[in-house]
Order: sequence, then structure tokens, then C-alpha cells
Amino acid sequence: MTSSFNVHDAAGYEQLMGRWSQKLAPLFIDFAGLANGEKILDIGCGTGSLTFALARTADLGEIAAIDYSPVFVEEAIRRNTDPRINIRQADACALPFEDGTFDRALALLVLHFVPEAGKAVAEMRRVVQPGGVVAAAVWDHLGGMPGMRMMVDTVAALSEGGRQLRGRYCFQPMMQSGEMKRTFVEQGLVDVTETQLMIRMDYQSFDDYWAPIAAGEGPLGKYMTTLDAAERARTDAAVRDAYEAGRPDGPRSFANVAWACRGIVP
Repeated sequence: MTSSFNVHDAAGYEQLMGRWSQKLAPLFIDFAGLANGEKILDIGCGTGSLTFALARTADLGEIAAIDYSPVFVEEAIRRNTDPRINIRQADACALPFEDGTFDRALALLVLHFVPEAGKAVAEMRRVVQPGGVVAAAVWDHLGGMPGMRMMVDTVAALSEGGRQLRGRYCFQPMMQSGEMKRTFVEQGLVDVTETQLMIRMDYQSFDDYWAPIAAGEGPLGKYMTTLDAAERARTDAAVRDAYEAGRPDGPRSFANVAWACRGIVP
């Protein structure tokens, strides 16, 4: 099962999203819970934001981390110095682990890029022992990411392709209020709780915000790669104008909200 996330370069991903997932990871861990000695599975580990935060948070027995992207897996392995952590390429919808292997299975900023997100939740439940925890968090693209909505609303005003991008981006799986909770319940998890987690994304300049998207990283970057030179120049100028908002270029700060859901394996 492929991922719909577009990645070319680990460094570009870090500038686009990795630095923000590092800020979100501690909030997610607090919500999901953690105890010394546990075996944890990190699904969709990316470059290791949650994986390495888990290792710092508790004296865990083992951390298994998987991602569909070989670019991410290679970079996470390169960064890893902890013998408790094992990182491999795998599919969230066909996890290569026996039933009941883990105490918790966590997925940070992943499920909205899995075409069959419900199947991924079912797999998370399968590999967690009874009484264990399944937890996930995804960005609220529709109502909780004003910095990214700034870009998609701008391109939607420029072209039909931009409007189509906005429709896809704002309504990816698991992003609507109650959607993850319903999916968790449908997959047989109990005591399911949904909440919101918030961080701020602080940019030093328009280039700090725009460079990874312009380079083709992520779903918004993928859209940029479809434009011809004239359309790119028009889009660059329009998004810069939206970012600057009539003021000189410089730092900008955006509040960003993620939906988080947690359930227990019966």
C-alpha cells in the first residue's frame, strides 16, 4: 500500500515538516502514554522525530520504527545511535510483526497519507497486545493549519488546478472531527479518546517557509512540480504576497492544530 506523501530529499523534508513533527512529538507522547520497559512500534517514522523522542522520554525495552519511504528509512538509520531502536522499510497496511508483539503502536502525522487508513489502524491493533494502546495524530488541514491554507487558498484563486489541490489537501483521510475516533471504534478499539494538540510553526522568512515547497517536497510541493515556468513565477509571487501580507519579509508565526486519537486493545 503506497503512501501519498511526496518526498525527494531528507533535508528538504526536515525544513518542510520534520522540524515541526519534532515539536509535536512530546505532546503526542504525553497523550499516548509511555512506561519504562515497554516495546513500542512507530509507524511512518519519517526521519525519526517520534522515534528518537520516544527513546529520550522513557527507558523503553525496544523501539521498532517503520516507514514506506526508503529515503526516510535511510536517513533515520543514519541518525540512529541507540541499540534499542530498529528501523526498517515496511507497509503500514501489512506490518511485518506477529500479533500482540508491542505494548503500544503509535503513528504521528501518517494516517492521512495512507490510502486505506482504516486498514492501517487494524494492523496497529493486531500487533499490540490486549490492554495495550493504539494512538495516532494527523494535522487538521482544513481548519488547523493557517500557514499551509495560505498557500492552498492562494493557488485556488489562481487556477482550476489550484482549486483541485485545495479539495484534495483539506479533505485527506482522518482529518475531520470525529473521523479517527470512528475509525478506531470500527476497528474494535475501546475507551477511544480524541483530542487536539497545538504547536506553533515559526518561520524566519518567506524563503524559510517556501523553499521546500518550491523544491517539490510534500503534497504542496508535488503540485508545484506540475506548473510551467510562467505559472511557477506567478504562484511564487502570489504566495510571497500572502506571506508578507503588506509588511516587509521576515519572521512569521502560525498556530497549527493536530487531531490525536487513542484507544485500547481489548
